[in-house]
Amino acid sequence: MYTDHPGHRPVQRAVEVHHPTPLTPPATPRPAPLVPVQPDTAPAVASIVLPDGRIVTGYAIGPVHPGPVTAKPPVSRTAVNVALGGIGFLAVSGGLLLLTTFITALTALVTQLVILAAVIFGGWIAVQLFGANTGRGAGTTVTIRKAVFKRNHFLG
Repeated sequence: MYTDHPGHRPVQRAVEVHHPTPLTPPATPRPAPLVPVQPDTAPAVASIVLPDGRIVTGYAIGPVHPGPVTAKPPVSRTAVNVALGGIGFLAVSGGLLLLTTFITALTALVTQLVILAAVIFGGWIAVQLFGANTGRGAGTTVTIRKAVFKRNHFLG
């Protein structure tokens, strides 16, 4: 307690102590606890008397035996699945890139083969048309003398 004046002795004062009173009505005398008697068969509904006299009724529940504890993997399954999905996506993306590259190369090869065939076939035709006749039946020579055309008819 603080003093009013440091040079004087502290004055002692009377203090009143207030004890709160509960708002609930006073407790009734507790009944004697019931001793449960085990019936021949388990009842469908069980009742329990609490220490304060209240009765709680509910279904009887047997003890729960937890399953064996399995070792938790050091990495979660979700993380493993996400990683595997990413690896699969990268593999597919690389495969698609290789596939498009292969299709482009195949298209270029077919185009070059078509151009090569056109050049070879065109050269063969040019040799047939403009090549020298060797007389071995390479061509037929027709000599027309004094050809007479009358009314679009040839009179030879």
